[in-house]
Amino acid sequence: MMSHGVALIGTGFMGKCHALAWRGVAPVFGGVHPRLEILCDVTQAQADEFAARFGFARGMADWEAAISDPAVDVVSITTPNGLHRPMAEAALRAGKHVWLEKPMALTLADAQAMAALAAAHPRQVTLLGYNYLRAPAFQAALALVQDGRIGTPLAFRGVYDEDYCADPALPWSWRMTHEGGGLGALGDLGCHLVSVMVALMGEVTEVTAMTQIAVPQRPAPDGPRTVENEDSALALIRFASGAQGSFATSRVARGRKCRLQWEVHGSDGTIVFDQENMNELWIHRAGEAGFTRHLTGPDQPDFAAFCPAPGHNFGFNEQKVIEARDLIRAIDGGVPCGPDFAEGVQIERIIHAMARSQGRPVRMEDMKHDAA
Repeated sequence: MMSHGVALIGTGFMGKCHALAWRGVAPVFGGVHPRLEILCDVTQAQADEFAARFGFARGMADWEAAISDPAVDVVSITTPNGLHRPMAEAALRAGKHVWLEKPMALTLADAQAMAALAAAHPRQVTLLGYNYLRAPAFQAALALVQDGRIGTPLAFRGVYDEDYCADPALPWSWRMTHEGGGLGALGDLGCHLVSVMVALMGEVTEVTAMTQIAVPQRPAPDGPRTVENEDSALALIRFASGAQGSFATSRVARGRKCRLQWEVHGSDGTIVFDQENMNELWIHRAGEAGFTRHLTGPDQPDFAAFCPAPGHNFGFNEQKVIEARDLIRAIDGGVPCGPDFAEGVQIERIIHAMARSQGRPVRMEDMKHDAA
């Protein structure tokens, strides 16, 4: 096992999460510490400041130079959405592995081009930042579904709501444009719900959706500016298995902070999860009067690496440490980890189909041939 040189581009919320993950992966899971080589930010002063804070050897303001640096093996990309494609493609062409935050790209065409380039560089590992798939409670639920413990999955109901855009006085930003942000609530939140939904239920064949812009204009220094992408979306889902689903996401849901809530209805039971209570699963089995509360603990996947005691809460950042571990394993031993860029395109097709639907059924098969 070798030590991998890391370049981290971006120092916001997710940049800090990646830095913590890279620093934490060896203490938690063992192995060789990654070499934190380059921290990249928009100015040299900022890059130097965050390099010192995050524990990187050097700061750099030129992301292309950071990616091409011979000391770098893996590039973490946590920048605004519009930079995902050029940075990820530059990293692949430079022979680097890529850990990219979601959403994958601004458009479906961009995502498909990125996946095609990744396929042409099979020795490079790609991983998208769908960290909720790493939660021990989710992994336990997934095992219950896959092992048939709740029978045949018949239906999925999922919601991902937050309220970070609920205040109409919130200033306009790049996140609210197609050019800078791509999709709105679907790109910020809904893609996470889709990643969970597909893992639990399998392939989606058709969606029928509606979107809404709840606050059409936002204040800006030069006067009100138009919000271009959706504040919320609702959808009905058809799965290849014959199961059905419902989907809702909103960035303007007052009082909701991280309500990634889903349930799977099976022929022999039901599983319920809510990210705001991420250390609990609620499980019902046929013949029982109601639901039983199950707490996370060392018997669930990866929990014990952090804590040996049940009921001691797992957290958001710990999911990223597991993600870093999975990426390193894939690089070192060829152990597949995902969602990679090929799997990420499937998620992008679903959310872009929802954006396109406007109340009409959209088949996923049609989305494969139409990336407009």
